[in-house]
Amino acid sequence: MKLRILGAAGEVTGSNYMIETAGYKVLVDCGTHQGADEERHEGESFPYDPTGIDAVLLTHAHIDHSGRIPLLVKLGFKGKIYCTHATAELVEVLLRDSARIMKEDAEWRTRKNARKGLPPVEPLYSERDVEDALAYRSPIPYDEVVEILPGLGVRFREAGHILGSAIIETWISEEGMEKPVKVVFSGDLGPLDGVIEKPPAVVEEADFVLIESTYGDRLHKSLEDTRAEFQQAMEAAVRAGGKVLIPTFVVDRAQRMLYEFKLLQKKLPDLKMANIYLDSPMGVKTTEIYSEHETLLSRELKEMLASGDDPFEPRGFSFIRTAEESRAINAMDEGIVLAGSGMCSGGRIMHHLKHSLYKKDTHVFFVGYQAYGTLGRRIVDGAKTVRIAGEEISVKAQLHTLNGFSAHADRDDLLSWASLFTKKARFVVVHGEPKSAESLALGLRDAGYSTRIPAIGDEIDLAAPAPEKAAMPEISKRILDRIDFNPKDVESVLNLISERTDAMRETLIKNEEQYRNIMPLLISARTLLETAAALGRTFDAAAGYAVREGATLLVLDEVCAAVNGGFLPEKTVTDFLENRPDMLEVVLTGRSPLAGLTAHADYITEMQKRRHPYEKGVAAREGIEF
Repeated sequence: MKLRILGAAGEVTGSNYMIETAGYKVLVDCGTHQGADEERHEGESFPYDPTGIDAVLLTHAHIDHSGRIPLLVKLGFKGKIYCTHATAELVEVLLRDSARIMKEDAEWRTRKNARKGLPPVEPLYSERDVEDALAYRSPIPYDEVVEILPGLGVRFREAGHILGSAIIETWISEEGMEKPVKVVFSGDLGPLDGVIEKPPAVVEEADFVLIESTYGDRLHKSLEDTRAEFQQAMEAAVRAGGKVLIPTFVVDRAQRMLYEFKLLQKKLPDLKMANIYLDSPMGVKTTEIYSEHETLLSRELKEMLASGDDPFEPRGFSFIRTAEESRAINAMDEGIVLAGSGMCSGGRIMHHLKHSLYKKDTHVFFVGYQAYGTLGRRIVDGAKTVRIAGEEISVKAQLHTLNGFSAHADRDDLLSWASLFTKKARFVVVHGEPKSAESLALGLRDAGYSTRIPAIGDEIDLAAPAPEKAAMPEISKRILDRIDFNPKDVESVLNLISERTDAMRETLIKNEEQYRNIMPLLISARTLLETAAALGRTFDAAAGYAVREGATLLVLDEVCAAVNGGFLPEKTVTDFLENRPDMLEVVLTGRSPLAGLTAHADYITEMQKRRHPYEKGVAAREGIEF
């Protein structure tokens, strides 16, 4: 009896886990990778036979949790897909849209390949595959225990993330067991003070808890502060004129922003706000589904609906359905445009950004998570130019990042939800970038829980006895390499950080001067860790691409310096060198290569400074030696 970690571990997307016993194999989520995760996993097949899967449990409709279900069905899955009723409706909208985007992307890449004499590109799945997959949906109500297979009981509980989202409780047993093992899958948890949905349900008993850690290392602004920031920025944007662009997820975030505009208009009735457009055919259907599931909405919204006031229709609002209507918006000088995708990785927001991102009077509001590798993340991180539809576009627009509208719980909410479990619960921290997962795991450890951070491919023995007391988080080596550049000392480093943090919490509150002195050091430490993680990702991406594409030459510039400085494990490089294809020549550059690297070399070139004008006092000359 085991739990296999197959996605969303050390990363935020691609959620996929397998419960495996002697009698059945059941998946929890089967999602698509996005952003940098997509590049890392491009071309990967399922690490299991889809025909051998007995059922799928779906936490919610988002594509990073549901997006590969049609492929699963295409390759032979014949079991039921269990989810809530609202998820069953939303996933239909999202998967059909996903198939359309894949088709368009494949057509574009095929045209590009044709010019190079390369073969056509096929989409991962078709609209027909989506229809086939939808036939296997088997919705079940919230809060009812259902035995979906002999030895597997399931209950869906409110997760508060998006409409229909669920925490999944499972009771797993095999022949001869005295009592089942209870495993809880958090899915994506919403904030405890949610605005659109009800708050996450309280669960107290579990043997294992898989908990998401998207925002495991940071706090959102309070609702009051977020709304104040939104009001100030939107008021300034409206009074200045120009376009307001809001990349938005059409499930939940679009509805949340429409509601916030409704509240803002009530608060500022004299503000002459431009027309508001939700540019998404999918958004039309999604908003209708939200209105139809009134019982799942927060008390605040139910009261508004009961009074006859639609919370999702602010003044001056229109749905944009056709491509012609969407293009017409670009000719307008003013307008507030909500469009997908939320991470700017496709969809209609792309052509709006292309036509307006270079204008100084454009305001872009980022109101959701931006994964590494996405266009949205590059813009948020300060890119001066970005490439959209084959063109280099200058980023001159005014940018606003409002994390307080997130549909994800922040660190405090995650720890508060987790703290209600009895201390016997063992936490498995998933669905988060390494530093977020590590931070949440340390917080859980401090609260007295046993914690583990797995990597994709890890297996957890569900029959293993619980440890007597909470120790340092058990971190998979593949995650460890992305967190810390000195794996040998990781436990002592974590212990030291934990001790110092506890000491600083008290000191810093009392001593502002010390806070100011220590903050640059903390920022430097964070930068070093982020650099190490980025180097690891870049190396993996470059090496993987070279192998996949059949390259004959790979130049890894300054990799010797990265290894020598402790930012990239030497073993990572030597393992690749030992196992690379025979046809692939590899060139490593950088100062002072370690002996382990030079041992793999066929040729070594060393450049040495023998003499130089500088040493005779000659000044640098601009454009030559400066």
